[in-house]
Amino acid sequence: MQPPQHATRPRWWTELPLIALVYGAYTAGRLIVRGNEPLAVEHGLSILRIEKALHLNAEHPLNRLFTHTPALGIPADFIYGSLHYLVTPAVLIWLFHRRPTRYRAARGWLMTSTLLGLIGFTFLPTCPPRLLPAVHGFTDTMAQYSSYGWWGGEASAPRGMGGMTNQFAAMPSLHVGWALWCGVMLWRFGGSRMTKTVAVAYPLTITFVVMGTANHYLLDAVAGAAVMGLGLLLSKPLMRLAERVRTRFAPVSSSTRASIVSAGCETSAGERIPGQRTSSDTPAEADDSTASTAR
Repeated sequence: MQPPQHATRPRWWTELPLIALVYGAYTAGRLIVRGNEPLAVEHGLSILRIEKALHLNAEHPLNRLFTHTPALGIPADFIYGSLHYLVTPAVLIWLFHRRPTRYRAARGWLMTSTLLGLIGFTFLPTCPPRLLPAVHGFTDTMAQYSSYGWWGGEASAPRGMGGMTNQFAAMPSLHVGWALWCGVMLWRFGGSRMTKTVAVAYPLTITFVVMGTANHYLLDAVAGAAVMGLGLLLSKPLMRLAERVRTRFAPVSSSTRASIVSAGCETSAGERIPGQRTSSDTPAEADDSTASTAR
């Protein structure tokens, strides 16, 4: 039996409210954490202490490399400031048009993970390395190379629009999480060897970039991957719940009503309506039946 239309071809007008939901959650979280700078700084320093105890220190050497090498730092800033907002929607649109039967599950995974990340931003505001006091040895490469791009000293936001961003949304890193999602989608559904190469290179590049530009800690990147894993586990039961709710409150179509016999009364197994032909009836049998009826 052919699957229902809603299961095979999603509609753009049903997708836009979901995007609005995510943006509304992000905006609410940004307003909630406003004014929590001391707490965010303390959380950032706690991450540094944990990494020191674990003998992890990838951020400092990468940040020094990007700071002292403009040929690496400037492209890294452009990558950080743009690809996060371009590649992920592009992959979503590609799935929407080329893999419609896979799109709904992929979108559900991405949205569930994003909402989990927004919960982390709201209840665990974390100061990124670039906003820590200078004594901790980090340089904000976005501010250092701001004359080359559209951004200023407030992450990747265009100049004068820093108030639209959450400066303390470091834990977990959705830059890394979304890049990992893109990599999985390209690997599974891309097909070509080039696509699979990009699928591996893109999330690795984003991971190095977010640390080298001092926008995230190593543990932020790890948490971003963990959030995507948890989102994958939760997305399927949440989608089943959403589908039950949709089915419960969806109006019954005319075609569905027409398939009901005698206001819900159906024939028993093997019972036939008088004069009804079955697919097994041959023309000869049909003629005999007609003749018998006439006699």
